[in-house]
Amino acid sequence: MADEPDIVSVLKQGLKLKGFEVEGFTDPRKALEQFKPGCYDIVVSDVKMPDINGFQICRKIKERDANVRIYFLSAFDIYAKEAEIMFPTLGSKAFIKKPIRYEDLATKLNQLPNK
Repeated sequence: MADEPDIVSVLKQGLKLKGFEVEGFTDPRKALEQFKPGCYDIVVSDVKMPDINGFQICRKIKERDANVRIYFLSAFDIYAKEAEIMFPTLGSKAFIKKPIRYEDLATKLNQLPNK
């Protein structure tokens, strides 16, 4: 999920080409409304979004499904430290630096540990 429709569209379509089943959202509140526990393996969220940031939305998602893996997209390194504080069990590998091409994101997601 990200707040920029073009980025969501490109990543969604690109990940589908790489064999992922993808739902994309530009509104984090709508993403939370649509979230179905047990249906998703991975959530990829931009950190900086209006109204509610990626850390807040992902904390709410984790409350509903502790097994979903969460990864954050951000252009800013400072958020990596904040993510490690807020989600200590995720570690630094849960952080994906933007900009990223969909091919590279697919490769990265395929290489990440299951938990």
